[in-house]
Amino acid sequence: MTLSIRFDNSYARLPERFYSRQPPQPVRAPRLIALNSALAETLGLDPAALASEDGVRMLAGNRLPDGADPLAQVYAGHQFGGFVPRLGDGRAILLGEILAPDGSRHDIQLKGAGRTPYSRMGDGRAWLGPVLREYLVSEAMHALGIPTTRALAAVETGETVIRETVRPGAVLTRVAASHIRVGTFQYFAARQDTDALEALAHHVMARHYPETETVLDMLRAVLAAQARLVAQWMGVGFIHGVMNTDNTSVAGETIDYGPCAFMDGYRPEQVYSSIDAYGRYAYARQADIVAWNLAQLASALLPLIDPDRDRAIEEATAAMHGFPDLFKAAWLDVFRPKIGLAGAEPEDAELIHGLLGLMAAERADFTNSFRDLAEGRPGAGLGDRAGFEAWAGRWQARLARENTTQAEAEARMRAANPAYIPRNHRIEAAISAATGGDLGPFQRLQRVLERPFDSRTGADDLRDPPAAGEEVLQTFCGT
Repeated sequence: MTLSIRFDNSYARLPERFYSRQPPQPVRAPRLIALNSALAETLGLDPAALASEDGVRMLAGNRLPDGADPLAQVYAGHQFGGFVPRLGDGRAILLGEILAPDGSRHDIQLKGAGRTPYSRMGDGRAWLGPVLREYLVSEAMHALGIPTTRALAAVETGETVIRETVRPGAVLTRVAASHIRVGTFQYFAARQDTDALEALAHHVMARHYPETETVLDMLRAVLAAQARLVAQWMGVGFIHGVMNTDNTSVAGETIDYGPCAFMDGYRPEQVYSSIDAYGRYAYARQADIVAWNLAQLASALLPLIDPDRDRAIEEATAAMHGFPDLFKAAWLDVFRPKIGLAGAEPEDAELIHGLLGLMAAERADFTNSFRDLAEGRPGAGLGDRAGFEAWAGRWQARLARENTTQAEAEARMRAANPAYIPRNHRIEAAISAATGGDLGPFQRLQRVLERPFDSRTGADDLRDPPAAGEEVLQTFCGT
């Protein structure tokens, strides 16, 4: 069966200092373990062709489709605050860009496709666990309506990789609006390569922000996109875990699912990542950190904003000073419907924080606390009944002021508050089973997460927080 892909590789037409041309390294015995047929059809690809022998070989990196121009992108980045002037795709190969039937452009990347010039000491491979984690979490994020890279396929390689122990190897086919990061701009800024910065900025403006006319316009657009994105993370209790500048997409998508997690009990200071010893990327710090990351983007763009450096700094600083208001507005846009509000009043932030304070005091389950409101069980998971009843009185008065009935509020909340999230302990159980050859738990979790707002008969266990002994308190990059 012939696999036809409509490639148009605009990034590969940029100067060669933007990347290293690099084919994927073939694997021994590729076997398809997950295929996202719905995404394939959206991209104009034939799922049956992808699942064929030739298709699986392509998804594993053993065969290049016609029109592909494989490369590894170079970038820099601040990692936990320390600048690394040269990073890049150490285990990922961009096969090329495809144009979907609706005209949208998407990167097709193989993650775990072998060593590149940017691999440093790594083997360029991935093991099955992180591949399945990214598949589940990125597709759950998409179903939750949050901008994200997506998973097209997962393939076992028939080879092993060494991490803490011997692990089964795998390759993830990742789809993104692009893989251009804040760190991509930092790479050229650190080299004072203004020509490359200008080429990159024009590429991003044409590809992601065609409504913009200047680089300062583009900066403002990226600020707005990232404010919306992080506000949406906060609304589902998501913790990215490693918000380095090389993991911050200028397209405003969630990218690089490493030690990520969804909170169970609500703790604003919650950290899961095993490498985040000081809580730099804790849940409640994510807005501050993305602002810090975007300030690094603004610094990189200064030569393009204005030839006069003082004027450039003044204009970039003014743009950055607008970020807190952008984020506050986006946060309220996310959290108002979570408590059933349709309109806006100045005191809404205080009302929302009142509920969050009650939840934090008891480490109440983040997802279930909001879903309980939606399902007519307000405060079911909170022990402080007096505190909750006082809050509920203010809440009901607020709903009454906008003439919202309880039924209308609950319908709005059911559309804003998922019943299901990819809970850490369920992901780990699915990975453990898959490593032993049983894909059943992975497939069941995948099916439920495709429709996270719809209650399912027989899936109550996937709504439950971890029982004693089931908690997963640390997550690892582990790729």
